[in-house]
Order: sequence, then C-alpha cells, then structure tokens
Amino acid sequence: MKEYLVKENIYIRYQDFAREELPILFIHGLGCASSFDYPEVVNQESLRNHRCILVDLLGAGYSDKPLDFDYSVNSHAKYLNKFIKDLGIEKLILFGHSLGGAIAIQLASICDNVIQIILSESNLDTSRVGSCSYTISSFLEKDFINEGFKEIIIKSRKDKNTMCAGTLSNWLPIAAYKLSKNAVIGRNPSWRKILYELSIFKSFIFGENSLPDNDYQILQENGIHIEVVENAGHSMAWENPKGLVYAIAKTYLVDFNTADKIKKLASDNAEGTVT
Repeated sequence: MKEYLVKENIYIRYQDFAREELPILFIHGLGCASSFDYPEVVNQESLRNHRCILVDLLGAGYSDKPLDFDYSVNSHAKYLNKFIKDLGIEKLILFGHSLGGAIAIQLASICDNVIQIILSESNLDTSRVGSCSYTISSFLEKDFINEGFKEIIIKSRKDKNTMCAGTLSNWLPIAAYKLSKNAVIGRNPSWRKILYELSIFKSFIFGENSLPDNDYQILQENGIHIEVVENAGHSMAWENPKGLVYAIAKTYLVDFNTADKIKKLASDNAEGTVT
C-alpha cells in the first residue's frame, strides 16, 4: 500500500497495481473501501494487464480521517484530481460505485485526463428513502455520531450483512454523515445532468438483483452503455467479483489508445450505433 499527501499531515492510502495498459482508478461507495472491495476484482484475468489504482477515500478504510474535512462529493473529487495529476497519469478510466460514482462523475467533469467512466449503480440524483445515505442523514449529527453509527453497524450484523458492517466500522462517523447529507441534498446541476453532458465514453453497470430499474432504459436513451452482473445486487464486487470483471471487460476500451478515437466511439454510442 502507498500513501499520498492531500494536505499537511493528511494522507490518502491506495494500492497501485502497476501494469502496462490504460490505468483504471477505482472509487468506492459509502461505507466501503477500495482496499477491501476490489483486490479480487482487479486480479481477474480480464483486468490483469491494466494498471489498477484502488484508493480509500479520506474518512474511510486505511486513509486518514481528519475531523475538519467537509467530506462532500466535490471536495473528494478535488483532491483526487490533484492525486491523478501528481501521479503523472495522462489518460485513465474512472470506475465509481454507488456514492463513489457521484464522486467519479464530479471528478470526470474537472479532470481532462479522464477518457472513460464506468459507473456501478451510481448515485445520479438525490438519495432516495430506504438508501443507506438517506437513513444516515435522517439522524441529527450529534445523535448519529453518539448512537446512530453504532446502531447501523449492529443492525447490519443482525441482518447478516457482516461485510457491510466490517467496512463501515472503519469509517469516521462524521465522514459518513457529511457525505450522506451531501447525497440527500444533491447538487445543481445534478450528477445525472453532469454525466449526460460528459463528452467521454460512459457505461453503467447494474446488478441483476437490483432490476427492474427505470434508469435501465433512461440511461440507454441518453447514450450510456449498459451492462448487468448476474447473481448480484448493489454490492456486486463482493457478491460476484468475476461477474463484475466480465461486465467491466465488456465496457472498457482496451483497443483504443487515443482520446480522439474514444470520443468518436462515445459519439457513435450516443447515436445508438454501438452495442
């Protein structure tokens, strides 16, 4: 594992599987950590030649957990943009899961180095009732920090969702709360609108168990390539890592090495000529 200085005495930590083909930066969702979710994914055959960078966001996993950071989607995207530049990465693919997808969308909108985005059941609009972020944000801040955080972990264990309980327990409670609040409030323009306006190749992955979903058709109508991971739901990296890799392999542009070619493919896809 490596570390990167975000600002004075504050580091994110990441794994860098240094390989020759186009880099893919993995951004995890709320309550997760890339160091936990994706090592098995990136070591599957289809991704084994790609440089894969698994970053734990501030407040999560092995990264630092400063109390004075605002933990908004935009703030995460800003330090990740600088991280990409400082690593000297000229072109890369972004992969974002759940609320990490919103961060990936925001990052793609400010980072010229991004040539493709792959979203895994990403937040596109404000959080819905029943989602983890909506549940967290329904607490008062002090109540969540003092009681709610532990309550959600205990409930996850009782519901036999022990993987979620294990990763969430390594979050700073205020980090989970502030990011959740941001998800419920959303932004203007929405992450959905930003995604639609990105002039890069765009893909969205659903877990089979999450369907039907209205966005399956809506996203296709807006020029976004769709894949489905069989025998999995929202936590597809845990539930079917091989299936997730198969879906990613059907979306990433392994044969395209210039931004011009990728933009051409994105344009063709928007016109409905790419399947």
